[in-house]
Amino acid sequence: MFKKLDEVEKRYNHVQQQLSRPGVTDDQKAYQALMKDLSDLDKVVSSYQEYKKVEEEIKANKDLIANESDVEIREMAKEELPELMQKKDLLVDELKLSLLPKDPNDEKNVIIEIRAGAGGDEASLFAEQLFKAYGYYASKRKWQMRLLSLTEGNQGGVKEIIATITGDRVFSNLKFESGVHRVQRVPKTESQGRVHTSTVTVAIIPEVEEVDVKINPNDLRIDVYRSSGNGGQSVNTTDSAVRITHLPTNTVVTCQDGKSQLSNKLQAMKVLASRLQAAEDDKAQREASDTRLSQIGTGDRSERIRTYNFPQSRITDHRIGLTTHALNEVMSGEFPVLIDPLITHYQAEALKQQAT
Repeated sequence: MFKKLDEVEKRYNHVQQQLSRPGVTDDQKAYQALMKDLSDLDKVVSSYQEYKKVEEEIKANKDLIANESDVEIREMAKEELPELMQKKDLLVDELKLSLLPKDPNDEKNVIIEIRAGAGGDEASLFAEQLFKAYGYYASKRKWQMRLLSLTEGNQGGVKEIIATITGDRVFSNLKFESGVHRVQRVPKTESQGRVHTSTVTVAIIPEVEEVDVKINPNDLRIDVYRSSGNGGQSVNTTDSAVRITHLPTNTVVTCQDGKSQLSNKLQAMKVLASRLQAAEDDKAQREASDTRLSQIGTGDRSERIRTYNFPQSRITDHRIGLTTHALNEVMSGEFPVLIDPLITHYQAEALKQQAT
């Protein structure tokens, strides 16, 4: 580990030297890349330098305990030593985490897709409620959420809703939300008070730039139609909504939120590229020998990951056995109560894997 940390520190010093060169800002792209490198390395190097400082203090205290003739100074050194050892252990844990392989998608914005599953109208109602909960969370994080398309349910709610979320480290925070979310509650139409079980699926897809994925225009069928729902004066008067079908994979993307056909087409192409890239990533992960770790970045979308029990105000995350009674808070956007333990758990799993 310390060999790697020495290499990181050398890299950090090299980047600092590069940034101090005359005319470094002339090439803005190269300059921004260097600044990003410096920012990425800074926290690791700061922790490593703090670790080395604590190591020196521990050595000095041990020398005092062994060689100092003044009893009072020896006792002070003995009292300080346990605190320094504890600080050292914490820094070691922090440094181990900092050296874990970075998920290349962590810094990316995401496309969130929520669809009603089993349970009919109740599933549609919960799909809409869950989407709103993510919206509250995004607002608390000062992220921007933009609706792309929406298909309404038969009796309220939504059958499908797709949006983009942009901001700081969005995928890093939301990547464990992909999967089947199960809800247990008494529907408003249930006269005998029986609890019904419904499901919705959530997909969190890292947004990619169009240059990341090559799409053959001949593989596309593009249809235009009139938008429906809220959208201003142009709704139902112009063919601004766009549906793009990727023929080789039969992937269909629609976008109707923009005011013009062009903006909807551009956004739909970005969603299509992100979906195709996600499909390629999933395929590569399935083929990888370390399948379990490779799934950490995206989640297994086929499994039931979480249950929301409204009668008991309880949420259970089945992946880590976490249960909390903060259901109302989560539905108001307080997702860290679920997300933070997941991040900690998977970091611990990755550390175990790294040690073997």
